Amino acid sequence: MTNTWWAKLPADELTQVLVVGAGLAGLSTAMFLARRGVDVVVVERHASTSPHPRASGQPPHTMELLRVAGIADEVRAASFGLDQGLVIRIAESVHGRVFTTIMQNYADFDTSALSPAPWGMATQDRVEPIMAARAELSGASIRFSTEVVGVEQDADGVSVRLLDRWSERLSTVRADYLVAADGHRSPIRERLGIARHGPGSLGSLVGVLFEAELTRPTDEGAAALYYLRNKHFTGAFGRTAEENRYIFACDYHPERGESLADFTQQRLTELIRIALDEPDLAPHLLSVQSWEMAARVAEKFRVGRIFLAGDAAKVTPPTGGLGGNTAIGDGYDLGWKLAAVLHGEAGAGLLDSYQPERRPYAEQVVNLSLHNAKARLNPELDLTGLPEPLDMFELSFGYRVRSEAVLISDNDPAPAEDPHRPSGRPGFRAPHVRLLRDGVELSTIDLFGDGWVLLTAEAGGLWHEAARHTASRLGVPLVSHGLGADLADPDGLLTERYGIDSSGASLVRPDGVIAWRCEREPADPAGALRTALSQLLCRTVPAAVPAA
Repeated sequence: MTNTWWAKLPADELTQVLVVGAGLAGLSTAMFLARRGVDVVVVERHASTSPHPRASGQPPHTMELLRVAGIADEVRAASFGLDQGLVIRIAESVHGRVFTTIMQNYADFDTSALSPAPWGMATQDRVEPIMAARAELSGASIRFSTEVVGVEQDADGVSVRLLDRWSERLSTVRADYLVAADGHRSPIRERLGIARHGPGSLGSLVGVLFEAELTRPTDEGAAALYYLRNKHFTGAFGRTAEENRYIFACDYHPERGESLADFTQQRLTELIRIALDEPDLAPHLLSVQSWEMAARVAEKFRVGRIFLAGDAAKVTPPTGGLGGNTAIGDGYDLGWKLAAVLHGEAGAGLLDSYQPERRPYAEQVVNLSLHNAKARLNPELDLTGLPEPLDMFELSFGYRVRSEAVLISDNDPAPAEDPHRPSGRPGFRAPHVRLLRDGVELSTIDLFGDGWVLLTAEAGGLWHEAARHTASRLGVPLVSHGLGADLADPDGLLTERYGIDSSGASLVRPDGVIAWRCEREPADPAGALRTALSQLLCRTVPAAVPAA
C-alpha cells in the first residue's frame, strides 16, 4: 500500500483493534476482544446487522465458545425446533420422494460423549444482535453506516480512513491491529493484493424469504432443511424461527442469459409451490436476492498487522453449515491471541500462529463442504484432485492445530484423530471428561476459556506450586486444577484421555487446545512449565523445553 496524505496527519481517534465488518466474524472478534479488556472499534458499511436468516445452527463446539462469551443461553433461547429435533433430507420436494435422510434428529449426530454443550439452532439475523449487544456491554464501540475508504499500515500500526455514510464526514482511526471481516468480496483483501485459490464459482442462486400458511406442515415443528433436486430446479427449503416464515433457494444460470429479473413474483410462487407440493399456496415474498455459491481460500490470512477473518479469508458452500461457525472460530482465535499480545502477556510472535492454524482448518472446511455439495445438490460436481474429507466429528472435535503456539513432540502427520479415542497430545482439543466438584457435575471443558489451565491427576503438589510461581513470574493468567477432595473423576477417565500418569500434567490454551504436556513429573516441574509457557507465548525462553 502506498502512503497517502491523510495517513500522515494526526488521527482523530486511537484504538487497539479496528474490526471492519459486523457479521459473525467481526462481531465475534469484537465480543471476545472486549471481554478480555481490549479497546476495540467495529465499523460496518451497512445500516444494521443482517436482516436475513441465512446461516443457521450452532453445533456444540461453537456453543462452547459462546458459553465463554456469556451468550450461549441467549442463543439457545433464540433457537427453534430444538425440542422436535433437526431434520435434513435430500428429496425431490418437501413431501415427495426422499433420496436420502441425512439427519432425522439430534441423536443422529450425538455429541454428548464429546462435549457438555447443547446444540443451538439460531439464525444469523438473531445471533448477530446478541453478539453486538454483548460486545458493546463489554466496552466495544460499533458504528454502522460507516465505510472504509482507505487503509495504510506501517511497522507500528494501521491507519484507516472512514466515511460516515449519513453525514459524509471523513475521519481517521489509528489502530494497533486491524481485522478485516468485510465479507467474501473484502475490499481490504483486494487492497492487500491477496490472491485466492479453489474451485471458484459453483453456481448462482436466487434466495427468497417468504411467509405462508402451509396446509401440509413440515416435520411437526422440527428445524427442517431440505435439499431439493427435481426437473424444475435444484435448491433448498428450510424453516426459520418466525412462525409461518420460510427460506427457499433455487439455481439459475447467467451463462444461459438468465438474471435475477427473470425470477418474477409469479415464477417464484410457482417454484415454491412445486417445492412444497402445494399447488394453491399463496406465499408472500419478503425479500429476493441473488448470490453465488463458491469455494475459495485466501493465500494469506495475515499481512503485517492486518488479519482476514470469516468470508474475507475463505468462502465455502453452505452445505453443512460450516461457514458461519468457522467465522466465529476465527473471531475466538484472534480474540485471545491479540489480547495476550496487547496486554503484554505474549510476544508479537504469538500472532504468527493465526495463519498456520486457521488456514489449514479453512481448507478442511471447504473440502468437506464441497463433498457435501456434490452429495446433496450437484452429483455432477467435479472434485477431481480433492482429498477425502474429514467427517464432522473429526473436524469439530478431532482436528489438530499445528504452529509455534503448540509444542508437538511426535511425528504423526495426520490432520485429525478419532475424538472418541482422544490421545491428549498437544495440538488436539482438550477432551471432555465428566467431573464432580463438591458433588456437582461439570466437564473439563468448563475449566477452559478464560486463561491458561494446568490439569493434573492430583491436587496440590509441585505442579500446582509451579503454576502459581509461573503465573506470577510471567504475568500470565494461569490456574491449575487437580483431582482431590474437591474435584473428582467418577469415571476414572482423566489420565487416560489426557495421556498423563498420576504425576503428569497437561497445559491447555485459552481456546481449549492442548499446548504442551508432561506425561510424568520431571525433576523440575517449575522450570519445565516456565520454559514451555515462555516458548508458547514467544517470550524469552530461559532454557530448552524438556522432552515430554
